[in-house]
Amino acid sequence: MHWTFVSNLPLGLLTAWVWAFLAFLVARVVHRHATIDVFWGAGFVVVYLESLFVAHHSGALVAKGVRASNFDARYFVLVFVALWGLRLAVHLALRQRGAKEDTRYISIMKGARGRHETLYALRMIYGLQGLLLWFVSIPLQWTAFRTHFDWLIVPGLVLVTIGILFEATGDEQLRAFVGDPNNQGTTLKSGVWRYTRHPNYFGDSVVWCGLYVVACSSGWGFLTILSPIAMLYLLTSLSGKPMLERKLTKTRAGYDEYVATTSSFIPWPPKRTK
Repeated sequence: MHWTFVSNLPLGLLTAWVWAFLAFLVARVVHRHATIDVFWGAGFVVVYLESLFVAHHSGALVAKGVRASNFDARYFVLVFVALWGLRLAVHLALRQRGAKEDTRYISIMKGARGRHETLYALRMIYGLQGLLLWFVSIPLQWTAFRTHFDWLIVPGLVLVTIGILFEATGDEQLRAFVGDPNNQGTTLKSGVWRYTRHPNYFGDSVVWCGLYVVACSSGWGFLTILSPIAMLYLLTSLSGKPMLERKLTKTRAGYDEYVATTSSFIPWPPKRTK
């Protein structure tokens, strides 16, 4: 690994924490900790930009005699990261407009148990999400400091594109469904939601697998494998699918039947009911 990548890791972490603290300040204004979700996707764009800035000005690349024109692949990756992160941020911002606090964060804040709630939120919500943002983005930080990529960058970006399209399709179908008053309290079972209960989380996972493949296309990028694994764990086993399904089981009619017939994550034809 190039020394500039390693030396930038603390700065990348600081950037992630500053971004999370900005989310905290906004959350104080709107009185909703779920604001951090809006900042989550955009945060990867910010951390990648920070890494690109440091890589460009470190002098290490110039010292190797590489011209700036050869760095285009890194900025091409930036386009894909921005498409994913900023679309997700805008989508969540629109969805949260005028909404009450997310039950996930109400549950988290119950852990304060009489302690200073602001400090607890800074540590357990914003500090932790900043740390996760930094760790998951390590493949991107690696990519920012590379100058040459092999053929793997193509399938990697194809996977990113598929993930973005799948996630965006699921989000749009859900937005239209929830926006229809006739569907209040019912379960969406059509479109991509017919094949997976969580097309948005599945799309996210494909995006991060693709970005990991991009990192693998240069040098020792395969060593960043723990980052996409962490993202997959978050989506499937921790704060993503399990917490959401516990909520939907209580609030959506027919959700138990939906769970029994529909794939939990990977898209698959639904089971036939007897």
